[in-house]
Amino acid sequence: MAEYLQAEKKQEIFAKYGKSNTDTGSPESQIALFSYRIAHLTEHLKSNKKDYTTRLALLKLVGKRRRLLDYLKERDIERYRTIIKELGLRR
Repeated sequence: MAEYLQAEKKQEIFAKYGKSNTDTGSPESQIALFSYRIAHLTEHLKSNKKDYTTRLALLKLVGKRRRLLDYLKERDIERYRTIIKELGLRR
């Protein structure tokens, strides 16, 4: 099975949503990466309904993303609104 998240894909996500392709720490780039992983796990769970380990991992990821979004909302509302709009998230 091929790994779904290669280094190139990560670089692409960080370049698009972060300040540069090596900007792995900014909330925007982390939120974008979590969103990509959440979408992948959601697709996996559609065909593997009884995979409870993956389901737990998905819920933890959603919680991490939620906390990062809350942090960004408190710190800089404009950056929060921008990332919500770019990723198509809803609150």
